[in-house]
Parts: sequence; C-alpha cells; structure tokens
Amino acid sequence: MRLFIDTANTDHIRQANDLGVICGVTTNPSLIAKEGRDFVEVVKEITEIVDGPISAEVISMDAEGMLKEAEELVKIHKNIVIKIPMCAEGLKAASKMSKKGIKTNVTLIFSAQQALLAARAGATYVSPFVGRLDDVGAHGVELLSEIAEIFALHNIDTQIIAASIRTPKDIVLAAQAGCDIATVPFNTLMKSIEHPLTTQGIERFLKDWESVPKK
Repeated sequence: MRLFIDTANTDHIRQANDLGVICGVTTNPSLIAKEGRDFVEVVKEITEIVDGPISAEVISMDAEGMLKEAEELVKIHKNIVIKIPMCAEGLKAASKMSKKGIKTNVTLIFSAQQALLAARAGATYVSPFVGRLDDVGAHGVELLSEIAEIFALHNIDTQIIAASIRTPKDIVLAAQAGCDIATVPFNTLMKSIEHPLTTQGIERFLKDWESVPKK
C-alpha cells in the first residue's frame, strides 16, 4: 500500500516528501480554503514538490462544468488527477474524462455500490471515507474490505484510496483491508513515526554511549 498526504499546506508537504515515504497528494476545497491562498498557485507549487499523483477537486455541480474545469487543471502538470464528488453528474463527468484520458479520483464514497459505479464510470481512483463513517457509528474499515473484495473478484483496475484517515492505526487497517493507497493528514503521518519504546531505546543508547571510554 502506498501513502499520499492529505493537505494543501506546502510546508507540510515538503516535510513529508523529505521523509521519502509519500508518493502523492490529495487536496480538497476545505484544505485549500484553510491555507488562504490562490488555488492554482497552491496546486502548481505542490507539483514542484512531489513527483506523483496530485488530486485537485472541481467545484462545479454539473458534468460539463466539471469537464471544463478539469481541462484547465490538467494543463498545470501531467500529474494532476481530477477529484470529482460522487453524484450522478460526477459519474457523467468521470466517464467523459476517462474517454479523454484524464485521470479522476471520485471522492465522498460511503458505500460499496458507489465505489462500483464510480469504477464502472472509468474512475482512476475511488476515495471511501473511513473516519466520517466511524463518526456516525458505521465501520469505515469494513467498507474498505468490501470494496477491495469486489474489485479483486471482478478484476477492476480502479485503485482504492482510503481517505478520512484519523489515526496511525487507521493506516494499518487500510493496508490490511487491501487498499492501494491511504491518504493521510500530516499530523497523523508524523505520529506514525513515533513509539514510546523507540524514544526510550534511543535515550538508553545515547546514555550508554556516554559511558563508553573515549580515546
């Protein structure tokens, strides 16, 4: 399973990229708005940092509008993936974009049937939301497993991006569920590096080294 970072903060993207563990970025209108910067400017900067898929979301709610936005966004860089909301117009747009060779990421997936429809419409990626399902008492990881099973059974090439990841454990569960990718917030990614026994071990090694005779 590969790792993307889910943010529009270019400082965080640089730090994550320097770790050598991420190979893509996902953004959305909320993340862009949080940064208070021009959308195109942010996307361009991200493409200069990470050499991998960069999801940029359209905001039109009709297929033609989505397609028009997509055709402009893909001019920014060859790695741009168009993020489309799961809805009837989104499916139409995904189908049109697929025929034009534009890569898509259908987002806000909350059921296996939505994921299947998006895949059959030609989506390159589908993004089921783990945390938001957990928030309403459902089981996000179960959905990941259902989608992975269906895609494997029917040889569907669409890749599964586990989204709305909240904890380091969610990353492990997404991997165990058979996801192709997990897109992870910066803070969750950094927490994944840590373990109290690792910290204690480093401190012990350094302390013991101080007692080693030096020439």
